[in-house]
Amino acid sequence: MAEAIATLVSDTESPLVQTGYVVIYAPQRNRKRFSEGCVSVHPGEAAARAAARPDQGYHAAVASGPSRSSEGFHLYYLVRWLD
Repeated sequence: MAEAIATLVSDTESPLVQTGYVVIYAPQRNRKRFSEGCVSVHPGEAAARAAARPDQGYHAAVASGPSRSSEGFHLYYLVRWLD
Protein backbone atom coordinates (compact mmCIF):
# COMPACT_ATOMS: atom_id res chain seq x y z
CA MET A 1 0.00 0.00 0.00
CA ALA A 2 1.30 3.46 -0.86
CA GLU A 3 2.22 5.86 1.93
CA ALA A 4 1.13 9.48 1.98
CA ILE A 5 3.80 11.82 0.65
CA ALA A 6 3.82 13.72 3.96
CA THR A 7 5.19 10.63 5.72
CA LEU A 8 7.94 10.17 3.13
CA VAL A 9 9.19 13.75 2.91
CA SER A 10 10.32 15.77 5.89
CA ASP A 11 10.58 19.53 5.99
CA THR A 12 12.07 21.36 8.95
CA GLU A 13 10.44 24.67 7.95
CA SER A 14 6.85 23.46 8.21
CA PRO A 15 5.21 20.75 10.27
CA LEU A 16 3.35 19.19 7.35
CA VAL A 17 3.79 19.13 3.60
CA GLN A 18 0.65 20.45 1.90
CA THR A 19 -1.08 18.93 -1.12
CA GLY A 20 -2.86 21.32 -3.46
CA TYR A 21 -3.65 22.47 -6.97
CA VAL A 22 -0.76 23.82 -9.00
CA VAL A 23 0.39 24.60 -12.50
CA ILE A 24 3.72 23.03 -13.37
CA TYR A 25 5.99 24.10 -16.21
CA ALA A 26 6.98 20.76 -17.70
CA PRO A 27 7.51 20.62 -21.48
CA GLN A 28 7.92 16.84 -21.09
CA ARG A 29 5.78 15.27 -18.38
CA ASN A 30 8.18 12.47 -17.44
CA ARG A 31 9.34 13.64 -14.00
CA LYS A 32 7.78 13.26 -10.56
CA ARG A 33 9.44 16.15 -8.70
CA PHE A 34 9.78 19.80 -9.64
CA SER A 35 11.67 22.77 -8.21
CA GLU A 36 9.58 25.62 -6.82
CA GLY A 37 10.58 27.80 -9.78
CA CYS A 38 8.54 25.53 -12.08
CA VAL A 39 5.41 25.50 -9.89
CA SER A 40 2.69 28.08 -9.25
CA VAL A 41 0.16 27.33 -6.50
CA HIS A 42 -3.56 28.00 -7.09
CA PRO A 43 -6.48 28.13 -4.64
CA GLY A 44 -8.52 25.41 -6.35
CA GLU A 45 -8.84 22.99 -9.24
CA ALA A 46 -10.79 25.42 -11.44
CA ALA A 47 -8.13 28.12 -11.01
CA ALA A 48 -5.31 25.71 -11.83
CA ARG A 49 -7.12 24.43 -14.92
CA ALA A 50 -7.82 28.01 -16.05
CA ALA A 51 -4.15 29.00 -15.66
CA ALA A 52 -2.83 25.94 -17.51
CA ARG A 53 -1.48 26.36 -21.04
CA PRO A 54 -0.60 22.82 -22.14
CA ASP A 55 0.46 23.96 -25.62
CA GLN A 56 3.18 26.07 -23.92
CA GLY A 57 4.20 23.41 -21.37
CA TYR A 58 2.18 24.64 -18.36
CA HIS A 59 0.05 21.78 -16.99
CA ALA A 60 -2.51 21.70 -14.17
CA ALA A 61 -1.77 19.15 -11.48
CA VAL A 62 -2.14 18.12 -7.87
CA ALA A 63 1.20 18.20 -6.04
CA SER A 64 2.61 17.98 -2.52
CA GLY A 65 5.10 20.49 -1.26
CA PRO A 66 7.13 22.45 -0.89
CA SER A 67 9.63 20.22 0.79
CA ARG A 68 13.30 21.01 1.34
CA SER A 69 15.63 18.64 -0.48
CA SER A 70 18.96 17.52 0.94
CA GLU A 71 20.62 20.08 -1.36
CA GLY A 72 18.52 22.91 0.12
CA PHE A 73 16.07 23.32 -2.76
CA HIS A 74 12.30 23.47 -2.31
CA LEU A 75 10.61 20.70 -4.29
CA TYR A 76 7.05 19.77 -5.20
CA TYR A 77 6.11 16.12 -5.74
CA LEU A 78 3.55 15.24 -8.39
CA VAL A 79 0.43 13.45 -7.14
CA ARG A 80 -1.43 13.47 -10.48
CA TRP A 81 -1.89 15.51 -13.63
CA LEU A 82 -5.29 17.18 -14.14
CA ASP A 83 -5.15 17.37 -17.93
